Amino acid sequence: MKYLISWILRNIPRKYIQLVAHKLLKVYSIFLQGNKVHCPICQQNFSKFLPYGRLQPRENALCPSCLSLERHRLMYLFLQKETPFFKSNLRLLHIAPEYCFIDRFEKLLGDNYITADIESPLAKVKMDLHDIPFEDNSFDAVFCNHVLEHVRDDVRCMQEIRRVLKPDGFALCQSPQRLDLETTYEDESITDPKEREKHFLQDDHVRIYGRDYGKQLEKSGFQVIPVNMIEKIGLENSQKMSLPLEEIIYLCRK
Repeated sequence: MKYLISWILRNIPRKYIQLVAHKLLKVYSIFLQGNKVHCPICQQNFSKFLPYGRLQPRENALCPSCLSLERHRLMYLFLQKETPFFKSNLRLLHIAPEYCFIDRFEKLLGDNYITADIESPLAKVKMDLHDIPFEDNSFDAVFCNHVLEHVRDDVRCMQEIRRVLKPDGFALCQSPQRLDLETTYEDESITDPKEREKHFLQDDHVRIYGRDYGKQLEKSGFQVIPVNMIEKIGLENSQKMSLPLEEIIYLCRK
């Protein structure tokens, strides 16, 4: 299964995967009945999660019910425990919206929930992150996860997110990090897709962030508060939900 998922992720455009993956995996989930892992988003239990990843698929990563990954489950718990997100009718801009969140956030926020992306079929608004088509101070929250490693000018995109955020709002802009790198790695001379995949984890990435990612976000003017949710949740519960044990949530405020 992990080799099949790896092949699909590397060879089929993401916009097509987004349209059909949830239907196929819903069927497959009946073979994973059990109680060893728990998804806090869809509240389903399974014998295990599915593997996921392009080059080296991670075991126990993908929820077959809601398609959440480790990082999605961590973010959901952060929103529940550390923010007023589920208690207030916030106006949210969700860039590159993840399937596991869309219906839940739409039900919660209604017309205050705006999804946007440059190509995703799941988004309502077609938008280039370098030039967000909304006025200053428009949103209480902006979510932009696993996008900034793709864009030409990440600081410009961060500044645009900050611009449309209300003065008391917050943004979540998680990205892949290599914790063995002290600083972010970029090399514009690497244009071959296979070489990009080797250097930046995916062929459509143009950089890989290091341990300095919080400082990179601060360059746009954000006040960045790092939050270690694993310490708050506890190791045993984190493992039961298959959370990313080393990932830090970067809470960005204007």
